[in-house]
Amino acid sequence: MMDVRAVILIAITLSFAAADTPANCTYEDIAGLWTFEISGYGGDNTLDCTNPGPVTDTVTVELMFPDVAVDATYGTKGFWTLIYNQGFEVVLNNRKYFAFSKYSGSGSEVTMNCSETLPGWAHNVVGSDWACYVGKKVSSGYAKAYTYKKERHPDFSQMMYHNDERMVAEINRVQKSWRAAVYPEHEGYTVEEMRRRAGANNHVGAMRPKPALVTPEVAQKASLLPESFDWRDVGGQNFVSPVRNQGSCGSCYAFGSMAMLESRLRVATNNSMKLVLSTQDVVSCSEYSQGCEGGFPYLVAGKYAEDFGVVEESCFPYQGVERSCSKEKSDCRRYYATGYNYVGGFYGGCNEELMRIQLVKNGPIAVSFMVYDDFLSYKGGIYVHTGIGNAQLKFNPFEITNHVVLVVGFGADAKTGEKFWSVKNSWGEQWGEEGYFRIRRGTDECSIESIAAESFPIIQ
Repeated sequence: MMDVRAVILIAITLSFAAADTPANCTYEDIAGLWTFEISGYGGDNTLDCTNPGPVTDTVTVELMFPDVAVDATYGTKGFWTLIYNQGFEVVLNNRKYFAFSKYSGSGSEVTMNCSETLPGWAHNVVGSDWACYVGKKVSSGYAKAYTYKKERHPDFSQMMYHNDERMVAEINRVQKSWRAAVYPEHEGYTVEEMRRRAGANNHVGAMRPKPALVTPEVAQKASLLPESFDWRDVGGQNFVSPVRNQGSCGSCYAFGSMAMLESRLRVATNNSMKLVLSTQDVVSCSEYSQGCEGGFPYLVAGKYAEDFGVVEESCFPYQGVERSCSKEKSDCRRYYATGYNYVGGFYGGCNEELMRIQLVKNGPIAVSFMVYDDFLSYKGGIYVHTGIGNAQLKFNPFEITNHVVLVVGFGADAKTGEKFWSVKNSWGEQWGEEGYFRIRRGTDECSIESIAAESFPIIQ
């Protein structure tokens, strides 16, 4: 019988999705022996690692399957995980190391080197004693290093987006589980702005795992859960913060991340803390993401919230543009989170049952899924991708995007028995079911069951 972890590895290797930086590094590229060249110790979280100083220490680490990191000198064990296809984090000897994989260039031509990292950050697990480092792979396994040219299409990115009423009519004709509608406000955006609104860039094709196999222990726990559950109505209380609108900035990752922390603060305090957290602070200030070009909840609701903290919306109101970090707001109270992880423990370990268990136990969870152009016209029902597209975009294929949203509940349709997730979006209350949508559950529809993340706000 094939090892369950081997099945996970195969799924990580064969699945494709979108990227935020041009990096596109697979599990096999990263697993192996690495040297971390560290520049100094004793800094704090204001440390600028753009140009690290002289190397003052080295650490040799072996990254093993599926999530074990080993200090090659002393034999101590720790943890590591991919962060999508963008980079990786290692926790070893009470220190954390995070960096994006190395690339250079932009636009249509990018050189990528998965055997090195860009300058990254290292600090002890309590968030002090910061240093910069660069990772270099020294042996074991294959690592890509190549230049690719992005396929050129006619550039319609600055044309105004047009709703396709024929597409909407065709969806409603052939698809009975959900309804499509025309949204006039979409025609206020360009094609490029709609792409950003729908998620992150698709550069070369990234690796996304399929759901992990379900162990008997997990199946037993999941069997004890209710058939339906929704954090908007638990004991007559709503533990989910209001729906917001990200506009044309590709900041869904910030909205999904802050929404999770907002809701989990409400859950942990029985609704005594009803905060709205600043997404602009994340867009403008986080070096762990790419502003209006995307990011990941693991690095934002998790690592950024743990290392730097987040502030309330009133401290740095959302503007939906990449403005400079608001240094004058440094006196605002910061809220922190900890215990961030991928559901399942590491990138590649997620599945529907684990998502339901963590959702009921800990609160709403942030997920990523693939947005197709038919989804933009969703109005209600249980969404299933139809394959029907907007005619305007046939000449400039609407890039498959990686959109971050918040799963708040699950259930099944009373008439058809179709299982679904209940999900909070960030496109305003006028979209979908008052800002929410339902999507088919149990089939990894649009990869929604492959990459859930969570973190835990610290109650101060």
